[in-house]
Amino acid sequence: MADWIEETLARGRLGRATERVLHVLRDEPRFASYATAAEVAEHAEVNVATVVRAAQQLGFTGWPALRVELRSRYLASLSAGEVLAEHSGSDVDPVRAAVRSDRENLRLLERTLEPERVRSVAAAIHGARRTLVLGSGTFAAPGVQLSHAAGIMGYDVRLHESGGTALANALARTGEGDLLVVCDLWMLPVALRRAVEIAAEESVEIALITDRRDSPLVPMAAHVVAVPSEGVGMFPSLTAAMAVVHAVLAELARVGGEEALDSVRRAEELWRRAELF
Repeated sequence: MADWIEETLARGRLGRATERVLHVLRDEPRFASYATAAEVAEHAEVNVATVVRAAQQLGFTGWPALRVELRSRYLASLSAGEVLAEHSGSDVDPVRAAVRSDRENLRLLERTLEPERVRSVAAAIHGARRTLVLGSGTFAAPGVQLSHAAGIMGYDVRLHESGGTALANALARTGEGDLLVVCDLWMLPVALRRAVEIAAEESVEIALITDRRDSPLVPMAAHVVAVPSEGVGMFPSLTAAMAVVHAVLAELARVGGEEALDSVRRAEELWRRAELF
């Protein structure tokens, strides 16, 4: 995070007040990652409007969007044990804390989400010849929902969870006209990064759901949706990412129209004949 802020400061022409805000972000990342705009303003001895302008000069719509990025960057720099320590508290009920945390993530998502970015992901799936969805470990969960529900609507969307030669073989079957959807939260596996690099080299369009706008995958992605992901234990929360997938599916149902509805009806008829439910 310090390098990111230093690069911005090195460009100059920010104004002294804005520079004071950036110095707070650089020197006190933990504080900045959960502080309100007013608290940062007080710390930097500027007004709240200056904090908002500083966020916008960094490419964000405002302080809430920048704070999501700061928090994700800060947590990504910690190990699982350090993340757990960050959230520790003897007086905290983890069950209630988890619900409150996810409610806050959804509130932040609603304030910072750019709906057109979600629509562009849905449009890319709708127009793709086929879609390959990648995720690692628990972070494959949004891909499970996306591939299953989109498949029911008649879209060729397939989840791939394994690595090694199986992943290479899956990538070998993709090319121009196809889409790769990737969920990148917290730590980025080397295999996932290399898969995206290979896909980009083969002219495969890439859509990315991530909790960090500085993810190494962002420059290769045509579509990027940023989500908050902080949990209350040692692992990130998938609630906001799942909400985005839900929104993508809703948009796919809209643009798919009668064709998507017919596919769902055919699937339900097959379920009935197979006595699945």
